[in-house]
Amino acid sequence: MSKLAAQDKFLDLSDYGRSFGKFFAHQLKDSRFTPIHVTLLFGLSGLIAIYCILEHHYLLAGFFILLKSGIDAADGELARLKNTPSYSGRYLDSVFDIVLNFLFLMAICVMS
Repeated sequence: MSKLAAQDKFLDLSDYGRSFGKFFAHQLKDSRFTPIHVTLLFGLSGLIAIYCILEHHYLLAGFFILLKSGIDAADGELARLKNTPSYSGRYLDSVFDIVLNFLFLMAICVMS
């Protein structure tokens, strides 16, 4: 199930993790993992990426940033697949997005 109706679709270059997210969500569809678990994994992946930036492991940081984006797409997809969307899940996802983006910027500033 798509987030947007067919007539409302557009090219979103920031949505590069969607394909992996759909694949990952389908793998978890019949498991005990919830969208909240996936959101926590997305947060952990972002924190690992920030740590890698601070330790000058830029290639590894890039990998974890890409992984974070794919996992970020998976939590919402899993919620739709399991028919378990929630306001708390959306809120947690948004908080992680804001906090991780701030920490990414701070890590880049520290490295400058």
